Amino acid sequence: MSRAVEDTNRRMLRARDVMDRAYAQPLDVPALARIAHVSEAHFTRTFRATFGETPHRYLQRRRVERAMFLLRETDRSVTDICFEVGFGSPGTFSRTFRDVVGRSPRTYRKEAPATGVPTCFTMAWMRPTAAAAPVPPASPVPPVRSAD
Repeated sequence: MSRAVEDTNRRMLRARDVMDRAYAQPLDVPALARIAHVSEAHFTRTFRATFGETPHRYLQRRRVERAMFLLRETDRSVTDICFEVGFGSPGTFSRTFRDVVGRSPRTYRKEAPATGVPTCFTMAWMRPTAAAAPVPPASPVPPVRSAD
């Protein structure tokens, strides 16, 4: 790996670390590009090439991951959780949550795994992925005919 690639990766990691720490703050591409010391367009292209998703989508996913934890572990209202994790409106939060997890926040809370399971297992099992999409139901398998 060349020194230039290492330097670019380091800059992208620096910006991603800020998103991980300050996910609830209003972060935008210009601010993140300044942290990485690159232009906005270059930051967006390079971030996507490095991590496989846009900075905006990564930040949304981090916020949803934190919301999933709060929905499982607290009795706070969905609206309170929405604002705590950095979303500006409950509608945007619910739509984004459904896009990432495949269920509404209220449905997720009802179906959340039992507490008492070690957090590391729950996080690994429930972590949303960039390619997450609701899985369509399996179609029935036609019976196999015998060649009597």
